[in-house]
Amino acid sequence: MRIIDYRNVDIQIDSKIILEEVTFTLDKGEFAYIVGAVGSGKSTLIKTMYGEVDINDGSAVLFGEYDLRTIKRSKLPALRKRLGIVFQDFQLLTDRNVRDNLDFVLRSTGWSSKEEREKRISEVLQLVELEQKGYRMPHELSGGEQQRVVIARAILNRPALLLADEPTGNLDSENGTKIMELLRRICKEDGTAVIMITHNEQWLKNYPARVFRCENRKLIEVKKEETGIVGAAQQE
Repeated sequence: MRIIDYRNVDIQIDSKIILEEVTFTLDKGEFAYIVGAVGSGKSTLIKTMYGEVDINDGSAVLFGEYDLRTIKRSKLPALRKRLGIVFQDFQLLTDRNVRDNLDFVLRSTGWSSKEEREKRISEVLQLVELEQKGYRMPHELSGGEQQRVVIARAILNRPALLLADEPTGNLDSENGTKIMELLRRICKEDGTAVIMITHNEQWLKNYPARVFRCENRKLIEVKKEETGIVGAAQQE
């Protein structure tokens, strides 16, 4: 199943061209990295996928049905329900415990049954190995644990596409590795397509996948046999 299908897409903000002629496809269960220098358009690109940034030209279709050039604002909640988003700053509700953070999302996205919400919360907490910490407050968790809660929150609605913007950026190597293994497992076992923005060259080596580089207003797929992937990532 084709999850993302971008053809000759141009993206600009306030008349400034960010990326042009972007052609990018991603299928169910695929994992892709996006690397590049600061300001090269990485985050802007994924923002177009959930309707925060408009697409100015070209063809951009998600899930074979949402045309991002013409989508109405009223349709964005339905689109976003099929997406999971993970940022490096955790953005958890600090006045609620872990389970209540997750329950807030489920109630906001139409889960009316308390029993079904509790079941789904238990499922995702088990997946991220935090089933014993559901009643902890965010400040009582380590940074790595907080990021796992963020991933649990992102996959509550079983998204077809997970967008991860520097998900390991604030973590040490050990916790970063746990997050990488979790993301790869979600991709492999659940068939969730994953796009991950990163500057960490080690992930490209340890967890090989497709790599795209934003450079000179272009998005270029880096072939496995090419060198310079690490250098491009380090510029972030």
